[in-house]
Amino acid sequence: MAVYSHSRLSCFENCPKQFYYRYVERIPVESESIEAFVGKRVHDVLERLNRFIERGLVPSLRRVIDRFRAEWAEHFDAERVRVVRAEMPVESYAELGERCLGNHYRRQYPFDRDETLGIEAHVAFSLDGDERYRIQGYVDRIARAPDGAIEIHDYKTGRFVPSQQSLDDDRQLALYQLGIGDRYGAGEVRLVWHYLQRDQMRVSTRSRQQLEALRGRTIGLIDRIESEVAFEPQPSALCTWCEFNHLCPAAGARAATVRSEAKPSETAQRPTLPSPPRQEGDLKYPPQAPAGRAQRGEAERSSSGRATARQSPAQLSLL
Repeated sequence: MAVYSHSRLSCFENCPKQFYYRYVERIPVESESIEAFVGKRVHDVLERLNRFIERGLVPSLRRVIDRFRAEWAEHFDAERVRVVRAEMPVESYAELGERCLGNHYRRQYPFDRDETLGIEAHVAFSLDGDERYRIQGYVDRIARAPDGAIEIHDYKTGRFVPSQQSLDDDRQLALYQLGIGDRYGAGEVRLVWHYLQRDQMRVSTRSRQQLEALRGRTIGLIDRIESEVAFEPQPSALCTWCEFNHLCPAAGARAATVRSEAKPSETAQRPTLPSPPRQEGDLKYPPQAPAGRAQRGEAERSSSGRATARQSPAQLSLL
């Protein structure tokens, strides 16, 4: 049986046909949406920032933004990155990424409220004792809070902030909690979301009973996927961002319906597109760490125990 992730499960729930193209046929995709591109660049820079902080080094916000701009320039390819909202220039997406990083930096500075336990930590585990229902994912950051609680942090670059009820029912971070188990002790575990664009944080917790219920629901969903044979398309507003639009029979039918239902005065107007998918890929393959990264504790520290950007310019230039 395949190894599943939250993003893989969500793909089937959103559209079985997309799941079929992506995970059964494994059709290669040469492009990605601009929203996904921004998310990856922001996550890459945050990983670098967190690794510097782990070593007691706090680069300036300017250096963080400069790194983001360098990553953008290196990886952006207009032929490969799809921009659905044609009315939004590419530059506005770059500014969005910078805003996300600026919001996070200013909210968390001086980055000393907790202890980092893991960065882009790989979590792999089985939902059952027979190792049949396997789950994996990458946690953006795991930390120990001042009160001793373990926190599972996730960074979101989308503009949508779910309700507290939705977060209390969220599967992604709760699955990570199942995977982490008692690795860091049997105390309280908090799930923490950082909605960077909106500069908001949300927190939720799960009881043992809730986690066991999630285990059962996830096993049931995997059974549904493994027994699926039709993989029927499920048209929705998310189709606009699907990389398989050119293959999906439902895409053509949906477009024809939209054209036939549009009034003459509406066809001349630019449509207002819905928001892109809220989930931004929990299965993040961690980028390469900065070249020549020193081991934790080797950095030269100030009298307060934390090295500063001013004291270590050569090391901080790696960001």
